[in-house]
Amino acid sequence: MNVVFDFGAVLFTWRPVEMVAKWFPERADSPAAAGHLAHEMFGHADWLAFDRGTVSLPEVIDLMAQRLTLDRAKLATLIEPMDLFLEPMPESVAMLARLVALRERAALSDDPLKLYFLSNMPAPFARTLERLHAFLGDFDGGIFSGDVQHIKPEPAIFELLQSRHGLEPAKTVFIDDLLGNVQAAQARGWHGIHFKSTAQVEQDLKALGLDF
Repeated sequence: MNVVFDFGAVLFTWRPVEMVAKWFPERADSPAAAGHLAHEMFGHADWLAFDRGTVSLPEVIDLMAQRLTLDRAKLATLIEPMDLFLEPMPESVAMLARLVALRERAALSDDPLKLYFLSNMPAPFARTLERLHAFLGDFDGGIFSGDVQHIKPEPAIFELLQSRHGLEPAKTVFIDDLLGNVQAAQARGWHGIHFKSTAQVEQDLKALGLDF
């Protein structure tokens, strides 16, 4: 079995609405306003191009500041160190550790376990995560969008992970907090788990036959 993890809001915290409310309270003075501004910042094509690796960090700050009439210096103070705000989620990291232990026990079985990641992550942020968090070395492989110029839910990034590591779709399960990404994986014949909590994911993995 191959288990493929998303990172943001699955293994690492991702709270854009809270960040927007903290840094731009004058534009996010209600939950609805904060949610709208967060979507305009991080759900827009400009940010997706940064995820894809076709727009640089300074460029995305310039584009966002101009488009949303936000103070550029203040915006840079939020976005430039954003990789440091991505904190490991303890329960999810503990689940990953249990899967690593299971992988070692199942190494010589007829159906070995492999662990991968597939994350929409700009390359500079990806390098920070690799430097700061040793548990990323527990994966057998993975893809950051900014390194390959493809992003989820586009089919190409799923195909790239599948071909690069020889994944058999029927023996591959993908975990992501965004339903559209899960559905894209399912369209390839992968199993999909829509992340809502670590406990729920563990139950779903056990239902697929992983006893850990």
